[in-house]
Amino acid sequence: MAAVRFGLIGYGAWGSHHARAIAKTNGAELAAIAARSGATREAAAKDYPQADIYEDYRELIGRDDIDAVDIVLPTHLHHEVASAVLRAGKHLLLEKPMALSIEHCNDLMRLARENGRLLAIGHELRLSSLWGKVKQLVDAGFIGAPRYVLVELSRRPYRLGAEGWRFDINRVGSWILEEPIHFFDLARWYLASAGEPTSVYAAASARDASRPELQDNFSAIMKFSGGAFATVAQTLAAFEHHQTVKVTGTKGALWASWSGAMDRTFHPTFSLRAFDGELVTDIPIEKITGEVYELEDEIALMVGAIREGKPLCATGEDGRWSVAMCLAAEQSIKLGLEVQMSEVLQ
Repeated sequence: MAAVRFGLIGYGAWGSHHARAIAKTNGAELAAIAARSGATREAAAKDYPQADIYEDYRELIGRDDIDAVDIVLPTHLHHEVASAVLRAGKHLLLEKPMALSIEHCNDLMRLARENGRLLAIGHELRLSSLWGKVKQLVDAGFIGAPRYVLVELSRRPYRLGAEGWRFDINRVGSWILEEPIHFFDLARWYLASAGEPTSVYAAASARDASRPELQDNFSAIMKFSGGAFATVAQTLAAFEHHQTVKVTGTKGALWASWSGAMDRTFHPTFSLRAFDGELVTDIPIEKITGEVYELEDEIALMVGAIREGKPLCATGEDGRWSVAMCLAAEQSIKLGLEVQMSEVLQ
């Protein structure tokens, strides 16, 4: 079977990890890379001499021999480039957040349908052997009906990003869209049996008074139609990278944790403890976990979806919901009020 030929748009710090994952995945071929700066193009050409390198992404997506495109760009460019990719008839893997507005999310979903192309969103934590095991136990009824989820992150400050885009509110959208979006997605995923989220109440603060729009400390409560609720919390004013997930149900509870010197470490520590209502046990996680590893699984799954019709890790609809929950949280912070999801999804 012929390899799925990928074009990669964006070769920054995370884009280079995408390139590595594509290059090592069976059934995938990294055929072309587009990058804006001369330095990143030079680095891409050195790292992957077999790939064609472009400055203008439109040249890449204009090629007939490209099957799928992987977009790893600053958030404000997502809709422009992703819509061009889908119009060009390519399957698309788009890094989170899907877009900066619900209107743009809807537009990308429409283009994918009209052109008969796959639209996958980069919520790779769903593929984690750790966070995924939590989902398996929840769905198997280990804790009974899930009623509460806590997803919490304590980490070092964000990297600046190319040309400082992550610290520019006009380009990043908000820091809620940057990382807590993953945690909103996990909470919705774990509480799928409780229905969809109905409302969000959030609060946030910045440690630097000169940039109050960039909120280092963030917490949100999201309610679900079945009566369950979740708490999502993050601080960027700490050190290293430490994430915790707790899920409680009508008869038991789960507690998962992951720690690393950095988010993209290849040598993390992690654990999962489970309570069935009577006994506490340690659940072995045999496969190493971390976003650099889940990214490899995400590329492999994209290949399987294109070749064999396998289900995607996260669809456009999942990406749209994640953006909507983040936008509801932003609105809640501004208003100091609980925001109904129906208002955001209109």
